Amino acid sequence: MNPSTYSRSQQVLGLAGWLAITFAAAAIGAWGSADSSSFYAELARPSWAPPAWLFGPVWTTLYALMAVAAWLVWRVRGLGGARTALGLYIGQLVANALWSWLFFAWHRGGLAFVEVLLLWGLILATVVAFHRISRLAAILLYPYLAWVTFATALTFAVWRLNPGLL
Repeated sequence: MNPSTYSRSQQVLGLAGWLAITFAAAAIGAWGSADSSSFYAELARPSWAPPAWLFGPVWTTLYALMAVAAWLVWRVRGLGGARTALGLYIGQLVANALWSWLFFAWHRGGLAFVEVLLLWGLILATVVAFHRISRLAAILLYPYLAWVTFATALTFAVWRLNPGLL
């Protein structure tokens, strides 16, 4: 079906689908970080590290923006026409979820740092691919890229400050 002919109900279902896919990845990551509050409290952190309570609201907002961005790309090109862009999107979701497992569940700070660098690259590639299809979709990913840039620095700092725990 041509994406330009999606009915209103198809568009709503499409949005629901992208929200479901995105928040499923969030849930998988959250599962890996189920004990993150106590573990995070044990870690030496740089003075600029945010409090633990901030992560939930920030990530919820970012995941919602990400899902809307993917939906906008899907609306313009459909799955077939945006295969590369949406494939990158799914790839970065997988990398996003994996980070929580590496850092919080498995306490592998060095691997989590390497993985967050990969995640950052995948997000940047997704932004570029989305921009070719929808400028607004790319813009909606800017806060995510900014947060993961910050998270990359934080991952490195926490890893280096906790050689015995990570």
